[in-house]
Amino acid sequence: MADNSDTTVRSAANTASTVSLPSSGDRRPLLGLGTLFGLLYFVQGIVEPTDGLLSQPIKSLLRNWNYSAAATAWFIAILSLAWTIKPLYGLLTDFVPFAGSQRRSYLLLNTAIASISMTAVYFLPLTSERAVVLLILLLPSAVAIAFSDVVIDAMMVTTGQQHNMTGRLQSVQWSCMYAAMIVTGVVGGFLSQWGMQQAGFLIAALCCGVSLVAVWTLVGEPPQSGGGELPSTKAPPSAMAGMRQMLRQPGVVAIGAFLFLWNFNPFSSAVLYYYSIGALHFSEQFVGTLSSWHAAGLLAGSVLYGIVCRSIPLGFLIHGSIVTGILATIAYWAYRDPGSGILISLVVGIVYAIGSLIQLDLAARVCRPETAGTTFALLMSLSNLSAALSQGLGGSIYEAMALRWGTGLAFQLLVAIGALFTAGCWLLIPLLRQAFPSPTKAALKQQAIGQF
Repeated sequence: MADNSDTTVRSAANTASTVSLPSSGDRRPLLGLGTLFGLLYFVQGIVEPTDGLLSQPIKSLLRNWNYSAAATAWFIAILSLAWTIKPLYGLLTDFVPFAGSQRRSYLLLNTAIASISMTAVYFLPLTSERAVVLLILLLPSAVAIAFSDVVIDAMMVTTGQQHNMTGRLQSVQWSCMYAAMIVTGVVGGFLSQWGMQQAGFLIAALCCGVSLVAVWTLVGEPPQSGGGELPSTKAPPSAMAGMRQMLRQPGVVAIGAFLFLWNFNPFSSAVLYYYSIGALHFSEQFVGTLSSWHAAGLLAGSVLYGIVCRSIPLGFLIHGSIVTGILATIAYWAYRDPGSGILISLVVGIVYAIGSLIQLDLAARVCRPETAGTTFALLMSLSNLSAALSQGLGGSIYEAMALRWGTGLAFQLLVAIGALFTAGCWLLIPLLRQAFPSPTKAALKQQAIGQF
């Protein structure tokens, strides 16, 4: 039975690559893929409802409709749930060809859905009574953007592992996303300041259209055996065999647990937004500017990681991700005025980007090429589920503590709670040591992997 499963999975792996790269030293196909990944992530940095251009306008609308910090945090958390079912998207793109292709057709379908969903929200008269309708209309775009992200990541993992470039390609992707967020912070603040939140949805719809054109013209893929017909009966056994092999990998379990705990931080963007507007009396425009400074730090940290990632031993990567996660949280103890806000936003962006990319790089290293989309999606969905749950929980905790002790002390305590959760990742170091064994003692000494 095991031999049949292995054969089935290898058969699926033969159709998993979107682009066939030459074995020679020609790096142009890799540069082309890097450009494509960068463009798609740049657009995603604009259109993603919980982090992109729409993040502040959505929070601003809810605040103007007298929604509390906790209610807004749970609204964002519900939108984020679209990212928690990424393994389903991964199974589809790994094992079920659609409309004659394995990756391209899914990208085209999802970018079209996101564009239509955003356009529908733009034409909807937004009032406080329609907050639920707004959520329902935004969910399809959130699902479509998350699905597209899985497809792009599957292409990245397959190509990156083949050429030992997972860290570099992810640095390109996230650098482009953070570059987009520099722009969206200022624009989102402007739209929120002047009551033009709804225009943000039209901008997002147009950007999704740009992504659709890019996929149509730049993504090429050999036809798959499924054609435009229903998936063959071999697809479900392939998927199940792939899932069994994936879950038997100790690295997947270890990294999954690590990612979940690292991302479980009750100190969320919704709390930070309400504290900045309500307690510190920052304007909407300045809060948007702080988001741009944060994105500039994220971009700098992403570029820095792309430069040094291949020279850092694995053990230092693990510890470094925990330390940077803690620093990125406790820095907000000094968040008191516009000057400190700018400095903290920039510095936190740098250290948080490094910590996040370490997590993503480690996740990419444990993925088998034949189930790259599913495995990476599972790991990322654990991160997203953790972030969504902690964001909603953090909003409720902040509101309860603010009623009892005031917003200032509640904010400081929530920062401390978030840092403690991240520090708890050190409890998982023994599990990670087992997940990444050294092949030889010589390699262990040379790479310092055993310094966990």
